[in-house]
Amino acid sequence: MEPNPLPPSTIDEFIAQFTPETQALLQKIRAVIHEAAPEASEAIAYGIPTFVLHGNLVHFSAYKNHIGFYPAPSGIEQFKEALAKYQKGKGTIQFPIDQPIPYDLVREVTLFRVNENERKAAAKKAKK
Repeated sequence: MEPNPLPPSTIDEFIAQFTPETQALLQKIRAVIHEAAPEASEAIAYGIPTFVLHGNLVHFSAYKNHIGFYPAPSGIEQFKEALAKYQKGKGTIQFPIDQPIPYDLVREVTLFRVNENERKAAAKKAKK
């Protein structure tokens, strides 16, 4: 099968690029995010799966050795103690593929981001 020269335009297309094992991890993260943010819509932004609710909510991706979860800097700051054992950047958390993915933590961080985005949207609406 020839690789698709076009970048993925849906999360399904994105996930299909990976090994079955990695696909299972990505599908589980996707399901956890959907559960925590049922009103969020799916998109591809910055070339990776994105959930949108009053703006970007969270992103995720897969790499050779880790799953990247991108809950914005505020999501990382809010959960810095729970995330202490994971490698982090300004807006990213790396979950090693060879260790259990902390799905409950993904859910909690996503719920935090839903609340944060809804508060920002309400404040913006109140200003009008």
